[in-house]
Amino acid sequence: MTAHAPEAGDDTVLAIDQGTTSSRAILFDSAMGILGIGQEEFPQHFPKSGWVEHDPDDIWSSTAAVMRAAVERAQAAPERIAAIGITNQRETTIVWDRETGRPIHRAVVWQDRRTADLCERLKADGVEPMVSERTGLLLDPYFSGTKLAWILDAVDGARTRAADGKLLFGTVDSYLIWRLTGGRVHATDATNASRTLLYNIREGRWDAEMLRLLDIPEAMLPEVRDSAADFGETRADLLGRAIPIRGVAGDQQAAVVGQACFTPGMLKSTYGTGCFALLNTGETPVASDNRLLTTIAYQLDGRPRYALEGSIFIAGAVVQWLRDGLGIIRDANETRALAERAPDDHGVYLVPAFTGLGAPYWDAECRGAIHGLTRATGPAEIARAALESVAFQTRDLLEAMRKDRARALGTDARTGETPETVLRVDGGMTANDWVMQFLADILGAPVDRPTVLETTALGAAWLAGMKAGLYPDQERFAADWALDRRFDPCLDPAIGERRYAGWRDAVRRTLTHSLG
Repeated sequence: MTAHAPEAGDDTVLAIDQGTTSSRAILFDSAMGILGIGQEEFPQHFPKSGWVEHDPDDIWSSTAAVMRAAVERAQAAPERIAAIGITNQRETTIVWDRETGRPIHRAVVWQDRRTADLCERLKADGVEPMVSERTGLLLDPYFSGTKLAWILDAVDGARTRAADGKLLFGTVDSYLIWRLTGGRVHATDATNASRTLLYNIREGRWDAEMLRLLDIPEAMLPEVRDSAADFGETRADLLGRAIPIRGVAGDQQAAVVGQACFTPGMLKSTYGTGCFALLNTGETPVASDNRLLTTIAYQLDGRPRYALEGSIFIAGAVVQWLRDGLGIIRDANETRALAERAPDDHGVYLVPAFTGLGAPYWDAECRGAIHGLTRATGPAEIARAALESVAFQTRDLLEAMRKDRARALGTDARTGETPETVLRVDGGMTANDWVMQFLADILGAPVDRPTVLETTALGAAWLAGMKAGLYPDQERFAADWALDRRFDPCLDPAIGERRYAGWRDAVRRTLTHSLG
């Protein structure tokens, strides 16, 4: 990996972590310690059931604000910033005018399900095997391609303007790069490109057949670069000087990097708004037999490294629902005490399919349900069921991943016997010891929580800092990964299996009801 020596005094890296519900920025020092943090929530828009939108101006203004806040709180001079790294909510789709920079529609968020009918029509046409072979993805509203097609159809005159080269498309990273550089750079990295449904992950290019299928002009699309690369320099007026942007990765891939999961077979799961588990498969893209996704984990020096991914749409968002929807908590920290009040055999299962079910079910039309309610059910049981749903959904992913991993590693596909699985975790929910212990119990496997929980931002910072010559190479970075606590399973396996069987039954009933 080619790195450039930093200028004298350049001893910090600013990581932008643009998420689904808030924008954050963290300033890291030369030892990758945190100097300052800025964070700002921004509005969510729900114009119809299953529709989720953001105002791109809110994304940009909150990002600019938190960058300044992080630097100010660290009391660091802008001259000390060697580089900027960007990590972002993936799949969220923005279209803007090439000349003015103005978005032509609100951003259509990754959670949005408005293109479910289009996806079903394409499936009926029999094209999904081709789509999966080229992109590693499934035909689901989750991904950017059908969202982009919807915007071009929904906005009057947009298809003509796009064909004339007057409109640009980007995921959030591309939009931020465009705004940060004053419109000089229209680029993305391979990890974000691999989530669009438009990128051939095997050939490393925008796929002409996918563009034809969705009627997308290639002129709209950003240039695809490595995850550690030159993405231009920021406008000088943003932080007082022009700062190079040297690292970009989608949030889940940035967490793979931040968790130092560089070796094939390593596994991480991030618990934010949703939950995303990625298994490093190395230089080979492994096709899933269990409706997992094949994606690019990171790309350095033009060489992609691949992963199997399982995506859960609702993880931390279920705690927000307890707070904002039901009003049974005022703060996320209250969930642990509530969960501990509920009896172990409470029998309540919450299937949080608020915007459909992700892997391994991929049902865009399914909606949430609570099973097992009795007169004894109260806030404690519902709160516990909400937290437990995160662990149960993670097991769904790992059950599918175990089978694919067994095949990929050449082990017994019937039993899935492989070396012991250790799950490295990160994200806001991992601070809850009760959830982490229940997760280990249901998985029947150790769960490792690192000392640095800001692994997504850390991954973006390392990519940028390594490219700028400030941070160490992969091997030394991985050697410095530090464990905070390991959660070993302590529940009787028979009890864990019985509870998981109850979850599977609740999911089956939810899916059946949705079909009805």
